[in-house]
Amino acid sequence: MARVRTGVRAMGAVLAAVLGASLMGCSSTGGKRAEERAAQSAAEGRSAVNTPRWTFAMVTHSGDGDTFWDIVQKGAKMAAGKDNINFLYSHNDEAQQQAQLVQAAIDKKVDGLIVTLAKPDAMKDVVAKAARAGIPVITVNSGVAESKQFGALTHIGQDESIAGEAVGEELNKRGRKKALCILHEQGNVGHEQRCAGAKKAFDGQIQNLYVEGTNMPDVQASIEAKLQADKDIDAVVTLGAPFADAAVKAKQTAGSKAEIDTFDLNAKVAAELKAKTLGFAVDQQPYLQGYEAVDLLWLYRYNRNVLGGGRPVLTGPQVITSADAAQLAEYADRGTR
Repeated sequence: MARVRTGVRAMGAVLAAVLGASLMGCSSTGGKRAEERAAQSAAEGRSAVNTPRWTFAMVTHSGDGDTFWDIVQKGAKMAAGKDNINFLYSHNDEAQQQAQLVQAAIDKKVDGLIVTLAKPDAMKDVVAKAARAGIPVITVNSGVAESKQFGALTHIGQDESIAGEAVGEELNKRGRKKALCILHEQGNVGHEQRCAGAKKAFDGQIQNLYVEGTNMPDVQASIEAKLQADKDIDAVVTLGAPFADAAVKAKQTAGSKAEIDTFDLNAKVAAELKAKTLGFAVDQQPYLQGYEAVDLLWLYRYNRNVLGGGRPVLTGPQVITSADAAQLAEYADRGTR
């Protein structure tokens, strides 16, 4: 009997050593090693699954050169490589053209569709048409209120009103009294909700300023003129990372002391947060929006899974300050945050 206990103890010690070594290997490599393996598999044309080579299309309201959507695409492509998905991406910031791109994806008989609903009225019919055609649809980024109504499986992103309220609350903490909310895309319901949410939660005053987002010199000039005309403005909130830099330059040329804050994160914003050129950023994790959209479509095709019971899957808001910027700089530099 004693020999049996000794043997059991010896076997336990061996198993513990093996398990310990395994855990050490996992902890030492972490997510970075897993991402490198996934990237290598994708480069070699391999995937982590043996499901059919399905085709998923993503159609967004992005304009040209918007770094936010570059990050969304990186997440989507990483998941597509892992899931053996042929990933197609197209975009247009004009609502009717975006709807036409969705129709083109339907005509191609794609196996899954990911769309944004920044201008939902123009997208309603074509998204419903995709659902009737048996194409599973997931909405991302914008359109949380309309997603289920239009027939989508779920929505992935942040609640724009809640995100706006987070901005208002942060401005209160910083003792701001008068803020300017910069809307760079006319008719984008999500942008309106952000500024309205900020106004609801902010104890001070907020004014909306509409600018032409496709013309960055005009964006800078418009903000500069407003800051020169009203010296009481002590905070400027932009609704996208590329516009934060224009606001910083406008502040300098206007001789203003206003704090510049922004929605969304990229490498430039992370660096400016670290340098305290920006006060804070509200991150909605675009990489996660792209990655989860593809992954959830794959899960639905493979196993009829729907995450969240059809309720929105929230990826934000997360308020990022200078204290957080150093930790995120590595990921922002590689274009995934």
